[in-house]
Amino acid sequence: MFSNYLRPPVQLLMLAETSLVFLAVFVGVVVRFQGDLDSYSSVHGAVWPKAFVVTLVVLASLAALGLYQLNQRLYFKDTLARVGVALVFAGLALSALWYVVPNLTLGRGVAGVTVLVLFGGLLLTRFIFLRTVDENSFRLRTLVAGTGDKSAAIQEIRRRADRRGFRIIGNICTSGEGETCSISNCLGHDRSILELALENHADEIVVAMGDRRGCLPIEELLACKVHGIDVLDLLAFMEREAGKIRIDLVNPSWFVFSSGFRISMWRHFTKRAVDLFVAGIGLVATAPVLLLAAVAIRIEDGWRAPILYRQTRVGFHGRTFDILKFRSMVENAEFDGEARWAEKDDPRITRVGRVLRKLRIDELPQIINVFQGKMSLVGPRPERPEFVNELAKTIPFYPERHTVKPGITGWAQLKYQYGSSEQDAVEKLQYDLFYVKNHNLLLDLAIMLQTAEVILWGKGAR
Repeated sequence: MFSNYLRPPVQLLMLAETSLVFLAVFVGVVVRFQGDLDSYSSVHGAVWPKAFVVTLVVLASLAALGLYQLNQRLYFKDTLARVGVALVFAGLALSALWYVVPNLTLGRGVAGVTVLVLFGGLLLTRFIFLRTVDENSFRLRTLVAGTGDKSAAIQEIRRRADRRGFRIIGNICTSGEGETCSISNCLGHDRSILELALENHADEIVVAMGDRRGCLPIEELLACKVHGIDVLDLLAFMEREAGKIRIDLVNPSWFVFSSGFRISMWRHFTKRAVDLFVAGIGLVATAPVLLLAAVAIRIEDGWRAPILYRQTRVGFHGRTFDILKFRSMVENAEFDGEARWAEKDDPRITRVGRVLRKLRIDELPQIINVFQGKMSLVGPRPERPEFVNELAKTIPFYPERHTVKPGITGWAQLKYQYGSSEQDAVEKLQYDLFYVKNHNLLLDLAIMLQTAEVILWGKGAR
């Protein structure tokens, strides 16, 4: 969907809950008005437009709490908590919307019944879904062409939650990789790839050969393709399953010939429009929080202490700018002028600063950077020039992350914890490159929504 991969179980769950939320509004009206829909409509207007709006808001809240992430490992009590918080968020959003557009109001009685039906219905739906939907029926049966080091990259995806989209049914030992095979589920090469694929009911074939030069079985793979079996290379497979681009598998020609990495004038316009619109709403909505944060910093450090902290960062196309943050460290934290990564339990962080960082409130002044056009709401996090210069020397394709504006939040922030080392920078770059390749309006909205989960559950905060 708009270059974003939605797995069949997620589609099925979203369809079920969309129907549930829409019908819950009608149930609320029926219960409150004892089945007399005409009586309600004559006073409050048609039900279906209100049900449509409620459905959109509730689904957005569920998505914001990570309830449509297939790789979430949630116990039922976790689901209970997240559904409850999602409905609270939805209630607050709807209350604000109803204040602005009174014609969309359900009425307190109908809203109360709808919430009760929703809470019970959503929990029951997820309970039934988790226990009746066989995830194996939705997994792609994946055949791997290759048995060498590259094919081992798939085995590195060890978490069961991360392997819900595919099931390896075997490895094919191709002619270019020798006669012996040490992998337990190796299917050998005594028959054609098509015969092996049909015999094992494969849905797709992942080409993970160590060296394709002169030994890529192109005719056999083409035969599979025309028989309706998908054929993709290892990099595309890892991009789909892990949501990142493995820089140890990529080469410069891949960047040139792969799809994505397109930035049209329309994309520039819509991204900037969304940035200004959401940033404006965010500034108004968080104004009390901004005020409280400023007062808390002054109370702890004195009324003459600086509230904001300016630091040079690398932005769009490598141009530097001053990022704005609430000051969360002691003054002169880098008294010797040497740039340092933030560490776990960093002694330079103040008591107020620790709270601000945990809740990501210290990042809120960057809304001003968004208005200035130096940043976007969504994009790779901007790094300091000192770190960028060092990382660009050792990490391939690092400058490519600067081909889009840096963001307050981003894909890497959702997928990876706080980074404070070169290895962390490598991992985050792989997620950043995925965003640079695939970014669009829908992905931006999804990232903005899911940032709520990062804040509430404290993922990656330091």
